[in-house]
Amino acid sequence: MGPGRQADFLKGYQPNARLVVNRLMNIVYNSDNYYVVEYPLQHGYEVVDKQSSRGTYFQGDVALKFRQSMIGAIGDDPSPDNVDEFLSSFGVLINFPMVVH
Repeated sequence: MGPGRQADFLKGYQPNARLVVNRLMNIVYNSDNYYVVEYPLQHGYEVVDKQSSRGTYFQGDVALKFRQSMIGAIGDDPSPDNVDEFLSSFGVLINFPMVVH
């Protein structure tokens, strides 16, 4: 069974599966250089630098401040170049190696 057929099969048994996933994680931003995922239930954000294969995770008050700053950066100029530049300012904090698990 191919990936598309498998997804259709699961939808038949899990009609709200997409809603459950959206409560667990949301892709906030995805470019050639960065990937940002929100984890609403944990009040956290994961930021991944694709070029260095490193990432970090913000939670709690730090995550709230990150969210506010990200909204400000997007509000100023939503272009990928501007958002990537904003995310690059977190370079020192993006220091955990990404591994496949």
